Amino acid sequence: MSHAAPSFQLTPTLLEQARNACSAQDIAVLAALQQVSGWPAEVLMAALGQQFGYPVLAMSELQALQPDFELIAFTECAQRGLLVGRAASGVTYLLLSDPFDGAAEDWALRRCGAGRIVPTVALTHPEDMQAYLVQQERLQRAMDGFEADLAGRTDEEVAAVITLATINDDPSAVVKLVNSTIYDALRLQASDIHLECDAGCLHVLYRIDGVLVPITQVQGQDMAEQVISRIKVMAELDIAERRIPQDGRFKVRVNGREIDFRVSVMPNIFGEDAVLRLLDRQSLTEEAKALRLEHLGLGAPAIAAIRRLAAKPHGMLLVTGPTGSGKTTTLYAAITEIHTGRDKIVTIEDPVEYRLPRVLQIPVNEKKGLTFARGLRSLLRHDPDKIMVGEIRDDETAQIAVQAALTGHLVFSTLHTNDAPSAITRLMELGVPAYLINATVVGVLAQRLVRTLCRQCKEPDAETARAALDEVVKPWKISGTWQPYRPVGCVDCRMTGFLGRMGLYELLTISEPFKEQVTREAAMAPLRRQAVADGMRPLRLAGALRVAEGHTTVEEVLSATPPLD
Repeated sequence: MSHAAPSFQLTPTLLEQARNACSAQDIAVLAALQQVSGWPAEVLMAALGQQFGYPVLAMSELQALQPDFELIAFTECAQRGLLVGRAASGVTYLLLSDPFDGAAEDWALRRCGAGRIVPTVALTHPEDMQAYLVQQERLQRAMDGFEADLAGRTDEEVAAVITLATINDDPSAVVKLVNSTIYDALRLQASDIHLECDAGCLHVLYRIDGVLVPITQVQGQDMAEQVISRIKVMAELDIAERRIPQDGRFKVRVNGREIDFRVSVMPNIFGEDAVLRLLDRQSLTEEAKALRLEHLGLGAPAIAAIRRLAAKPHGMLLVTGPTGSGKTTTLYAAITEIHTGRDKIVTIEDPVEYRLPRVLQIPVNEKKGLTFARGLRSLLRHDPDKIMVGEIRDDETAQIAVQAALTGHLVFSTLHTNDAPSAITRLMELGVPAYLINATVVGVLAQRLVRTLCRQCKEPDAETARAALDEVVKPWKISGTWQPYRPVGCVDCRMTGFLGRMGLYELLTISEPFKEQVTREAAMAPLRRQAVADGMRPLRLAGALRVAEGHTTVEEVLSATPPLD
């Protein structure tokens, strides 16, 4: 590190000349200062270091740093000309290439403060900063193997490639914004990107662990419209149509992986909003290969019961819950365990999320007439043993699925209901007679996803939380030494206190007394009471036990689960 005194001083006259040149030529203060002074770069930076009281790092010292692109994303570093990096000595530096840009420095210090990092502010020459960031981009690109991955591709549909290089090199501010938003959403493992048009600005939000997180705001109505138009172009939608909803798809290639995006564009009073659902098929397929029921967080009795139900030669096993609660993942876990190669397994889904070997997977294509009902009717002639229907949406699909279960097939499917007993009443609403429900449905699993506490920063909760927990647990005569925790927030969890999600489950197995209630077409309350009498643990109780074990919070459970009767 250079601590030598500069050969020249930054006098008020020199600074005034630099500001005049900056205004006249529309260039940065630092560039104007170097122009009017005529000093070599190293002399200028040494003088600036003395003026501001900051150390100056040469290129060799810059290259020895370990950059923290998790704290400040690469795209932000490139746009703002700054960097956070750790030296071998353990010192964390906030490197600035323009000490006159106070707004960028304040922004970066707030980011570091949110991450509980107190950096040493230092300076480096803009050319050294740019060269270092280019070097980091090349290193990342080499690690990802973009060139090797794309070599020799002859597919008609080649996904657009998004890399740090393409983001920085693209001359269009709109394309750069869209690509950097996609890149950072994948880096943060977001499931959805929300682009919301407001009066004069565009809000960008990511859904991370099931919760919307505000990311940035883009000022200007024109910019907002151009961003939405860019999304429409990528999804092959009509950019001139702004009065009706539109749905489309596109794919990009990031970090050597093809990522599918489902796009929904909706008009509003200020323009249009867009939601992009991210689907990393390669990652999901890799997860599916090792997916087992134990990985879902089910208890041992529930796992044994589901395995017993999934091994039946015929019948219907349903999984219920809201959108995004992990129903498809649970079905795939059950199918993976029974997939021995001796049975013909066929799925019909919208879309096909996981790819399983030696399983016929049919994607729904409603634009071409391939609906769940039509696909299910056709695949029954394909001699399947096990059938997975992505979702029972209408009475026709429900009737065909029931008939398939009656004729010797084991059918797996999902329904959108609040709890397990509600699946029975939902089938009745879809026109399935009670006697057919009793003859086909073997079990219903309801589930929710709740955020899990960050292990690095969670702290024991207060007595009030334990008292609230006891109100739920004690009536069920479940005893234990409870130790709830509360969220705090750290760098690992992006200051939220939560990291990842876990499932809550209630399993309804169909008993003879329960079938009698169904035959009488009993209301929801009697069905639930009978299910509990048969041993079903409600979702809220499952959540309370997770709180007691220190995995999540009372607030998370209360917001995700229906109340106990």
